[in-house]
Amino acid sequence: MQKIIVVARESEKHKRSNHKEDRKKASLKKDLKKDEFKRKDKQDKKVEKKRVNPYKKSENIRLNRYLAMAGICSRREADDLIRAGIVKVNGKIIVEMGFQVKPGDVVNYGGQTLKQEKHVYVLLNKPKDFITTRSDPQDRRTVMNLIAKATKENIYPVGRLDRMTTGLLLFTNDGDLTRRLTHPSSEVEKIYHVTLDKVVKHDHIKQLQEGVELDDGEIKADKIKYVGNGEDKKQVGVELHSGRNRIVRRMFEHFGYRVIKLDRVVFAGLTKKDLPRGKYRILKDVEVGNLMGL
Repeated sequence: MQKIIVVARESEKHKRSNHKEDRKKASLKKDLKKDEFKRKDKQDKKVEKKRVNPYKKSENIRLNRYLAMAGICSRREADDLIRAGIVKVNGKIIVEMGFQVKPGDVVNYGGQTLKQEKHVYVLLNKPKDFITTRSDPQDRRTVMNLIAKATKENIYPVGRLDRMTTGLLLFTNDGDLTRRLTHPSSEVEKIYHVTLDKVVKHDHIKQLQEGVELDDGEIKADKIKYVGNGEDKKQVGVELHSGRNRIVRRMFEHFGYRVIKLDRVVFAGLTKKDLPRGKYRILKDVEVGNLMGL
């Protein structure tokens, strides 16, 4: 009987000892995790300190990139300007590819002194009766009036929307991104909500998806279907990548339809969510990142 009691006590001691050991291990594990987090945090901060800031005035920058950041053109187009000998740095014409602009250098193009600009990306839900241009000789309302207070940087529209077309229009001073999004080979996704003057025949929808021949060549919709449940056959959704002038209107005019309303609801993955007509917003970092990946 005494042996059993002794064994039981030894067993209980062993359990308590194991329990203490487990708690020590758990505590040690927790401390290790904390230390690991602290180390990682320090490493991240070090990386962040080392990360190059393209807008920091204390850093040298290639001349073609400087021109692009000033909103003049893309870097590739800037190379052509440099080769042509029409860009000056500190009063001297520069034709050297890869020339580095140093802090305090004065860059001149077209008789104008340039300055670096931080890249800005503004999304507008354009209302009708506004011209997509930076200025209008007839003094009509332009889209620039709508985003005048968005930023002090020199931004411009990426592509264009007709005067009576509504919907998404992107503005930026990023020349490289503008070139990529507007170049014919980029095939940027665009989705339109189209309201026609009469019922659209199913056969015409099929033909538009298969391809029709217009004056400037063949065009076909990537996707096209009646909006919603299809009850109102005067409303059609069209997805395409082409950036040709008035292309959506001309597609339907080919079959004798007249476009009553044309609204761009998606552009390059951006949507009109929480963006009322006539309002704008600055793009989030993740949205800019998505555009860069196109």
